[in-house]
Amino acid sequence: MKGDSKLTSVHILDNVYKKFKITSIDGNMNLQKLVNRSLDLYAKDEKFRNTINDYNNLATTGSKY
Repeated sequence: MKGDSKLTSVHILDNVYKKFKITSIDGNMNLQKLVNRSLDLYAKDEKFRNTINDYNNLATTGSKY
């Protein structure tokens, strides 16, 4: 990976982030790795992109995200 990076700010749903933290405690996954890998897959993998685009499970919380 290059040394180049982009500092950005995003809003993350609190309950989703808490679930992520609990799930990732025993592994070596952190939010930075997840975001970078997800963005890369989204850009390169049409099946992954469609899965993300069609994901609606957050809509029941009233989330605009």
